[in-house]
Amino acid sequence: MAVDAPYSLYYWPSLPGRGEFVRLVLEQAGAPYDDVARRPKEDGGGSGAVMAQLSAPGGLRPLAPPVLVHGTVRLAQMPNICAWLAARHGLVPDQEDARAEAMQLQLTLADLVAEAHDTHHPVVKGDYYEVQKSEARRYAKQFVEQRLPKFLRYFEAVLQANAEGQGRHLLGSSLTYVDLSMNQVLHGLEYAFPRAFARVVGELPGLVALREHVDGLPRISAYRASPRYLPFNESGIFRRYPELDAVDDDGPAA
Repeated sequence: MAVDAPYSLYYWPSLPGRGEFVRLVLEQAGAPYDDVARRPKEDGGGSGAVMAQLSAPGGLRPLAPPVLVHGTVRLAQMPNICAWLAARHGLVPDQEDARAEAMQLQLTLADLVAEAHDTHHPVVKGDYYEVQKSEARRYAKQFVEQRLPKFLRYFEAVLQANAEGQGRHLLGSSLTYVDLSMNQVLHGLEYAFPRAFARVVGELPGLVALREHVDGLPRISAYRASPRYLPFNESGIFRRYPELDAVDDDGPAA
């Protein structure tokens, strides 16, 4: 199978969500891909295309999107897809232990993404935020005061401990898919929780440098300036509800 054969990505058409992490790897790799659900419905796009893929025969059956199809290969789970693509396109080291470390970091990022999502859906994932607001405020208070700073301080420590990383890579001496995902998470957290993020960002010089480095990559910059890029919104993982960003002004965030 040719590495440069087009990929087919299936993810909900109206939100960036977990599909965006996969897109960043594809964009940085310069790999051609079909963002299937973003086609017009009459051209096989829309949410129906995603639902059809979830029950399509052949390969490993996915539980939920994103789903990546490439020839006979069909993959689900965002960290799994990103790692597989990175190995094919030079965005992760060749060494087995380094790839395991990259996956460990990516899975930790996935944990953070899940906790950020649960700030607005803490009780029932299928119910609207509006019917679980009180529970969301309780969950979000703990997230912005404790969990968000804990995760970000951890990743800052990982970056600072990476002597090869030139102060802007989490792993090794060059860009990996984990750096791309970290960039997306940092933007998402600042969008959804600007006050809480501002409280801790002064402790994160390395992560800030990483974010700026990825932002300046020509392919990433061009993608985000294109009409193909979908900004954060209140239908995705990172949602800006001011009442969930209520950090006490009289004390530190953690």
